[in-house]
Amino acid sequence: MAVERGYWLAWSQISGIGPVLLQRLQQHFGTLQAAWEASPAQLETVEGFGFQTLQKVVQQRSRLHPEQLLIQHQEQNPNFWTPVDPEYPRLLLEIPSPPPLLYFRGEVELRENLGETPLVAIVGTRQPSEYGIRWTRQISTALAKNGFTVVSGLAEGIDTESHAAALKAGGRTIAVLGTGVDVIYPAKNQQLYKQILTAGLVLSEYPSKTPPERAQFPRRNRIIAGLSRAVLVMEAPLKSGALITANYGNEFGRDVYVLPGRVDDYPSQGCLKLLSQGAAPILKELDELLRMLGAIPKIDSVSVSPEPQQLILPDLPPELQQVINVISSESLAFDMIIQQTGMPASVVSSALLQLELMGLVLQKPGMKYQRK
Repeated sequence: MAVERGYWLAWSQISGIGPVLLQRLQQHFGTLQAAWEASPAQLETVEGFGFQTLQKVVQQRSRLHPEQLLIQHQEQNPNFWTPVDPEYPRLLLEIPSPPPLLYFRGEVELRENLGETPLVAIVGTRQPSEYGIRWTRQISTALAKNGFTVVSGLAEGIDTESHAAALKAGGRTIAVLGTGVDVIYPAKNQQLYKQILTAGLVLSEYPSKTPPERAQFPRRNRIIAGLSRAVLVMEAPLKSGALITANYGNEFGRDVYVLPGRVDDYPSQGCLKLLSQGAAPILKELDELLRMLGAIPKIDSVSVSPEPQQLILPDLPPELQQVINVISSESLAFDMIIQQTGMPASVVSSALLQLELMGLVLQKPGMKYQRK
């Protein structure tokens, strides 16, 4: 796994190779190391590898040395995950464009990464009304007190209110930045940023010292939606980044909830549009919202699978053999695999990832697994 991390880093440094192409490379070759060693003719068979992209790979690949690059990169960026790391957020692996490198600062809670603690995104305008602020505080507080982790983007307005309310209620919150994890934007949120580091997590797909640029913030919204079980839009005009997050939520199969507003209120026009497209309204009784969020299928939900047939592979390491022995052709939830193997969650997660890369196991939505 340590070796493969260097190849995720190296591929991400080649211009024109984004998260989607990296996913295709990994799926086509099994590992990014194998893709790195592939000939131009072999790379050309991967969807999306046109002549120009292939030329960039040929020119730049020869100048990059993955193992050396990883050592150098870790000097400036000591804390990051790649999709081959067992700590990488499992729900992010379900989306079509998971970040190849996900940098972090703060207090890591493994249950969040494994999808066992539910994450809910709260997004909205940078210029909320008193109505939007009041409801954001109420909902964030209720979520925090009921075991949900609040995810947002540390922007002014709704983002700031959701982070602050969750922390004040004694809960955890995750801020996904459009800058490096060491760059606080806006600067006025410096104190809030420090509070999040002590009781939550700051995430970004951009390396340290990356300054804010306009194009980076819409891209980070896919991470906010991808991490979360549901997306709550509090107030949003028609041209709002919150609508981008909501659209990602719909694309990724997340539930989208919207705070209704008056038809003549500018900050509510985007919310009303989402409601007309089928988003669920957030109504006065917060117990109903909590009930609906709790009804979302959980990753740790119990499922009953038929007794799997033993699949003996002589060259398979013992921990991988133990994991595949409990998986059948019917999908089995992650926590049930832990329960049936008696192995630590981190070991099971690593084993499942290796089995996926070997083509023996298929991951289904909701962190369920079955044999191929």
